[in-house]
Amino acid sequence: MRFWKAAAAALLAATSFTALAAYPDKPIRLVIGFPAGGPLDQHARLLSERLQAVLGQPLVIDYKAGAGGTVGAQEVMKAPADGYTLMLANTGVMVINPALYAKLPYQTLRDFTPIARTAMQPLALLVNPKLPVNTLPEFIAYARSRPGQVNYGSAGNGGISHLAPEMFKNATGLFMVHIPYRGSAPAFTDLMGGQVQFMAESIPQAAAYHKQGKVKALAVTSRERNAALPEVPTVIESGVKDFEVVGFYGFLAPANLPKDVTAKLSDAFRQVLASPDIRSRMTAQGADPAFLGSEDFAKYLAAEMPRWADAVRKSGAKMD
Repeated sequence: MRFWKAAAAALLAATSFTALAAYPDKPIRLVIGFPAGGPLDQHARLLSERLQAVLGQPLVIDYKAGAGGTVGAQEVMKAPADGYTLMLANTGVMVINPALYAKLPYQTLRDFTPIARTAMQPLALLVNPKLPVNTLPEFIAYARSRPGQVNYGSAGNGGISHLAPEMFKNATGLFMVHIPYRGSAPAFTDLMGGQVQFMAESIPQAAAYHKQGKVKALAVTSRERNAALPEVPTVIESGVKDFEVVGFYGFLAPANLPKDVTAKLSDAFRQVLASPDIRSRMTAQGADPAFLGSEDFAKYLAAEMPRWADAVRKSGAKMD
């Protein structure tokens, strides 16, 4: 009996090893819940060539835009848990949407297998260049002396560009009025034109407009300064204690992905993120390389969800 049990165990181990060695043996589909050309698409393209070399299979990007990334997430949730369908998601899709949408078709911690966090994306706090302030403390004093007279723009209700200023308001006691737009482009236009005076936006766009003198960057929301805006201090440096608001990029798969496949994928991302070339190019895009493996990424998501849920609640934002 012991012989047959040992033989069965050996056969199971060998089968598992063969399955792991064979994976992947066909192209992997990467779902992005936003249109081509956006920040997530740029991030995917940065990593895809090196990832394909590590895994030995093509990575095919599939855009499933709609409802703030919800359409893409639902697509991945329903896919087979075999490692051939992955999702690149961000803070909005994974930790803001669950608090924002009343009838979200997925639950982050139940319906997905976290694979790897790959980057953190800080924001820059921006003002109209004609505003008579040059530092964040000066802006705080300016806005505090004009309660309700300073407007801030965002790319839309409930997004990170809305919630980050709300968290800033809560941290500083300022009273500013939110003006939501349909995307960041029209919000930037009105910021440059003076219709709104304040805005929080991801580093790549913010850095480009700041360097052109079209907006004025007062601070970045990460704990450390950002290489794309090295002369711009952090919010913490500027006197707002413990203020750190940073988005993330991460890869996930459907729930119940086999552990050996999860480990192989997670290690592939670790290898890609270890490349100095990838890290420098990612930094140039305005994101900070920040690898977390599967288990640590799951813990990170669990910790982030109540924090952003609190921000959503305080903002009053809701989506049907």
